[in-house]
Amino acid sequence: MTTRSRTAVRRAAAEATPAQTDLGPLPALVGYALRRAQLAVFQDFVETMAALDIRPAQFSVLLLIERNPRVNQAQIGEALGIKPANLAVMLNELAARGFAERRPGALDRRAHALHLTTAGRALMRHLHARVADHERRLVERLGTTGKAQLLRLLARLT
Repeated sequence: MTTRSRTAVRRAAAEATPAQTDLGPLPALVGYALRRAQLAVFQDFVETMAALDIRPAQFSVLLLIERNPRVNQAQIGEALGIKPANLAVMLNELAARGFAERRPGALDRRAHALHLTTAGRALMRHLHARVADHERRLVERLGTTGKAQLLRLLARLT
């Protein structure tokens, strides 16, 4: 093997082995740590819900509709911090899938009340079981005391 080809082989091997990225102060920043934790939690949630094709925001919306019959779109948007246009798209998607529906409001017929359909209620039974599994996996990593501490600390930021 010639010197030139050894150099080429070493260069290719070096390029194939990624160097560890210097994150500088990022790991010590609250926002960075929260974002990394959110990504890990959401990844587990998405994998848990893959067979049902439900994302975290969709679950939150369905849960609020389930817990608050006749809730309106503005109330859900405010509670979850979802922009009206984004929520409208999500509600259209959930309605198209047969999980939720809009009905004219009892007091103001211009404001639509949101309801779960029969399929939506059945879906929620499956989702509650899967969310319990997801939450159990997270608590296994944190411990029950760690979970309580984390929730207390996060509440101080909101």
